Amino acid sequence: MRRPVTLAMAVGLLLAATSATGTQRQSAERFEATIGLDYLLYVPETYSAAGDPVPLVLFLHGAGERGDDVARVAAHGPPKMIAAGTNFPAIVVSPQAPEGDWWNLRANDLLALLDDIARRYNVDADRVYVTGLSMGGYGAWALLQAAPERFAAAVPICGGGDARRAGRSDALREVPIRVFHGDADRVVPVQESIDMVEAIREAGGRNVELTVYPGVGHDSWTQTYEDPQLWEWMWSQRRGEDTPSLR
Repeated sequence: MRRPVTLAMAVGLLLAATSATGTQRQSAERFEATIGLDYLLYVPETYSAAGDPVPLVLFLHGAGERGDDVARVAAHGPPKMIAAGTNFPAIVVSPQAPEGDWWNLRANDLLALLDDIARRYNVDADRVYVTGLSMGGYGAWALLQAAPERFAAAVPICGGGDARRAGRSDALREVPIRVFHGDADRVVPVQESIDMVEAIREAGGRNVELTVYPGVGHDSWTQTYEDPQLWEWMWSQRRGEDTPSLR
């Protein structure tokens, strides 16, 4: 369910950038689940309801972007890149967690949001991806553990999860996952990512990789999202297909 957006809200919340293909916009939307979720929505200019289905990326922000001003979500990651002019060949959904809330506790609400987007847009169900940073990294892991069969690939950055549970999930072992963390991170220790990756590998996971940036603190997301190889890898992923390594 979407909340009406007034002209004043649109001026303040509509993030636009001009590129070689024209003007891109992220609209401010709202979805009513167990909690209300405001989110930024990006739809490619080439999108057509009658055309080929398009991929979908769910981006989960960190703890610093929680609140009731959805424009803050564009501080990092894909929504920041879109506002700066990046063209994505996918629908990008960037929800905002309410103040004091945590993504790893909202897996069901986020899955319901994805269902709502899939009902309203021509989404390729075999090319749905999740990525997040810090608190959003925990959220990405939580979603993978709640519904691994829903995702073609995942990119959790400087997050963590329930390593013992991860090692017991047959479906999770099949999801292509690329994990990134800085070894000098004092907010979320790199061991959090190491534990998740080792648990999946020990359980037989064949397509999970960990990149540890030497000397990098908590901001391991900027260089991750700015790497074109990451996005090339992501767009190549489809549910149920074996794919090559990122590097």
